[in-house]
Amino acid sequence: MVSQSKIDQAARLLHPAKHPSALTGAGVSKESGIPTFRDALDGLWARFNPQELATPFAFLQNPKLVWDFYEYRRQLMRPAKPNPGHRALAELERIFGGLPIITQNIDALHEDAGSAQVIALHGKIAVNKCFYNCQGDPTPVDVSKIAYDQNDGPPPCPHCGRKMVRPAVVWFGEMLPPAALAAARAVLHTTDVMLVIGTSGIVQPAASMPLLAQDSGAALIEVNPYESELTDRVDLWLDGPSGEVLPRLVAAVKKLRGNAG
Repeated sequence: MVSQSKIDQAARLLHPAKHPSALTGAGVSKESGIPTFRDALDGLWARFNPQELATPFAFLQNPKLVWDFYEYRRQLMRPAKPNPGHRALAELERIFGGLPIITQNIDALHEDAGSAQVIALHGKIAVNKCFYNCQGDPTPVDVSKIAYDQNDGPPPCPHCGRKMVRPAVVWFGEMLPPAALAAARAVLHTTDVMLVIGTSGIVQPAASMPLLAQDSGAALIEVNPYESELTDRVDLWLDGPSGEVLPRLVAAVKKLRGNAG
């Protein structure tokens, strides 16, 4: 368990922040029982690799296979609820009057927990869009309003009629959504303290974002039970799971703010 002295040290770093922010990765979702992408490659899906299931080329080659895999992943995610780490970040947003969260996660649990300033770098698995973005990038499609045979793969786009509705997530080899990337970059230039939570620090461009924030003067507080590629660069490492560490950090910040008042 992270010592109280380290929690208090983190609170003292965070307490005076004018523009705090957070970057979250798969570790936060995993605490809610959501398997990582590679963990989901089990059972019937164990014989596949990511290039067969999560690239535009794979979808064009076998849209039903890819669609079925993402339906399977959606079924895995549906029971998941925000954990104490998600709720603590929402509480920090209320305390500071704002806390942009740049997330690599696609489950929308930050929003479910009450966070209002979420930048989903990799999209959202519960949302669908036209593969060709026929009405603009993106072209959202509400699949629940389309009558189609679910055993026959993805439904046709109601706008262009082509049978290529896909999950609105970022696949391997694709660029991040321009609007999300622009919003994230704006946060990196203005934040003064960034919480880096549950990310390996490997997947780009998210992995470099804390360092860009640091270059602009931000202090970095990492929350992760395991060392990441970023651990050696952060100002403080809280070596525990977010669901245990962040509620304690919220309590410590509240105590400082109460004493200051």
